[in-house]
Amino acid sequence: METVFTRILSGDIPAAIVYRDEQIFAFMDAGQLNPGHVLVAPCHPYPTLLDMDQDLAADLMRLAWRVAHAVQDAFHPEGLTLLQANRPAGWQTVPHAHIHVLPRYENDGVGLVWPRKDPGVDVLREYAARIVLR
Repeated sequence: METVFTRILSGDIPAAIVYRDEQIFAFMDAGQLNPGHVLVAPCHPYPTLLDMDQDLAADLMRLAWRVAHAVQDAFHPEGLTLLQANRPAGWQTVPHAHIHVLPRYENDGVGLVWPRKDPGVDVLREYAARIVLR
């Protein structure tokens, strides 16, 4: 499957690469929300996090952790948001799993709508009982 990210890897689309190995790469997001906005993705185009194995998912997060530290050191943001979205309903816009490392500042205009629902502890316990870890 070809994605904009695989086209970056092949050199079809110019990019500012931060890191690359055989499995994972990191590059500057062309649509910088704030200076230092980096995307971390597997080289293979897994559509979502759920499509890769746990070892690759762990490697992806390890690189995101390293990138987050490097972005903090380079840009000194007031905060950092790491965002990993899956499928359009989960806010994923590119069908190639990735993590955003986003430097944040007070009043930077970046928003996240989070309408809380408070179902109560009994309902939460019912939800928890439905979740079976692999």
